[in-house]
Amino acid sequence: MPSGYTFVIADDHPLFRGALREALAGIGNVAGIHEAGDFESAKALVVANEEVDLVLLDLSMPGASGLSGLISLRGIHPTVPLVVVSAHDDPVTIRRALDLGASGFISKSASMEEIRSAVQSVLAGDIAAPTGIDLGVERDPEISDLIKRLQTLTPQQTRVLGMLAEGLLNKQIAYELGVSEATIKAHVSAILQKLGVDSRTQAVILLSKIGSDPLPAAI
Repeated sequence: MPSGYTFVIADDHPLFRGALREALAGIGNVAGIHEAGDFESAKALVVANEEVDLVLLDLSMPGASGLSGLISLRGIHPTVPLVVVSAHDDPVTIRRALDLGASGFISKSASMEEIRSAVQSVLAGDIAAPTGIDLGVERDPEISDLIKRLQTLTPQQTRVLGMLAEGLLNKQIAYELGVSEATIKAHVSAILQKLGVDSRTQAVILLSKIGSDPLPAAI
């Protein structure tokens, strides 16, 4: 096993990935830094590298729909700290990211030292959020109910939901996860019950609400 921290940087802008890499390198004791420019590559890196200590995720990158990308990654490795890095740093987005399992939130306008400090806080087991921002409470009752329902899903159910959102069929999900199709059907049934919907289409539509609101389309 390598000594030192292993990071995954998921962002579609090479220059910003470089800035994050520089910030992480300044922490010291770094064993490896992996980079992904799209969400599929990010997922593959998280799956392939069980030794990952922390993931930095941009909410607006090809293949990810806002906070739904966070949900999908949390399902793959629920114990790995995940820090959202985004230009959309309004209180609503920050609060929802933390409610959905992010260990921290870093604004893309943050300084190198602020990035480093946030990452070190998360590695120490703390939650990192921009200072001086009142996160308030969720005012949208529909979103509040959805977040509570999503929080009841098991990691495997969360992962299956993310794959449903990608349009995969039960047999494709079963192949990807190395389980039987009957197991996936059971997961889907449990997901529908917990989300209070009748079909996988309704579940995906529900998930898209947390993914696209309040975030604008990816740029």
